[in-house]
Amino acid sequence: MNEQAAFDAMMHEVCVEKGWCGSVVGGEPRHVTDYLPASGEVTADQFVMWLFAADGIDLSDDPAKWQAHYDDLRESFVRHMGGDKAQVERFKWNGS
Repeated sequence: MNEQAAFDAMMHEVCVEKGWCGSVVGGEPRHVTDYLPASGEVTADQFVMWLFAADGIDLSDDPAKWQAHYDDLRESFVRHMGGDKAQVERFKWNGS
């Protein structure tokens, strides 16, 4: 699977199938791709935290409530991106 297909597949899974991609937060539309840096490396943990932030969820409010979602989303990243980190250049989604 090429890099574009890997990221598209991950985004389909986390956004379409699982419903984690973004919302209106503080009156402003947010999407997980809004948090991507211009360059560098993205870790699975960073990406999952951005998914939560894009949906307006603060994990510190009730960590136990969100842990299963966190673990599931992290596993999606690792499976699709081939590890627990990837260069941001690989994060070009057809929807962004």
